[in-house]
Amino acid sequence: METWMNRPSTDDFILLGIFSYHATDFVLFSTIMMVFTVALCGNVLLISLIYIDPQLHTPMYFFLSQLSLMDLMLVCNIVPKMAVNFLSGRKSISFVGCGIQIGFFVSLVGSEGLLLGLMAYDRYVAINHPLHYPILMSPRVCLQIAGGSWAFGILDGVIQMVAAMTFPYCGSRNVDHFFCEVEALLKLACADTSLFENLLFACCVFMLLLPFSIIVTSYARILAAVLHMRSAQARKKALATCSSHLTAVSLFYGAAMIIYLRPKGYRTPSHDKVVSVFYTVLTPMLNPLIYSLRNREVMGALRKGLDHCRFVIQH
Repeated sequence: METWMNRPSTDDFILLGIFSYHATDFVLFSTIMMVFTVALCGNVLLISLIYIDPQLHTPMYFFLSQLSLMDLMLVCNIVPKMAVNFLSGRKSISFVGCGIQIGFFVSLVGSEGLLLGLMAYDRYVAINHPLHYPILMSPRVCLQIAGGSWAFGILDGVIQMVAAMTFPYCGSRNVDHFFCEVEALLKLACADTSLFENLLFACCVFMLLLPFSIIVTSYARILAAVLHMRSAQARKKALATCSSHLTAVSLFYGAAMIIYLRPKGYRTPSHDKVVSVFYTVLTPMLNPLIYSLRNREVMGALRKGLDHCRFVIQH
């Protein structure tokens, strides 16, 4: 039995992608690369600010640093290979490379979904139980939440990667997507994949609805607490702390549910590719902007960092 590493080059897959080398495709490619650059710089900057500034050493910003790390890895898993294929004119990806891309993609999307759900619990504790917040969200609990999100996501990624790459692929090698996505790949398998596809759908439902139920429950209790607040300023402050997270949740879960919870009859490769661009490229760019531009503490840390740089340059 051949190992993954010893597969011949004829086992390479062809990623049909989103480009057809028309004049408009160069504009689309340039736009995607600009978004990729902003996502790269934004997430690296946000992680650096949270690590450097002591005022940002709180549970919320620790989770945000983990979210930025996931976004950074996700966009780097997809866009560089897309760029190399477009610029070289070759659309191939090795069998091993395809498996690795699937593993990283599923792991990171699963981890991010779980973390976003558990970040809603953090906001619930901060607003509904402020006096107990340091105990309920201790450093140990924060590490357990982040570690659990990574662990469940990685487990899901490894299982899907191994299962998908175990199927025989003896016909067409053309993957109708811009990266190795499990469901697009399974269409090429020359074996019955119906059982695995049903299990995959059940897994997607669980990985989406479990954290989503945490989000809905947490925000229902937050809303009830806010409505009982007598001070308008306190209500405004409570809602402001949740607005960035709710925006990020809407972007992530909106795209993910469109992709994975739609009936098969309503799915087309072109629609899937458009929505996939949204949450593999656009969302990693938007998240650091959402959490920085609308956050005084992050903007304050950025100003301090810039002032320090100016001081160093002048002296």
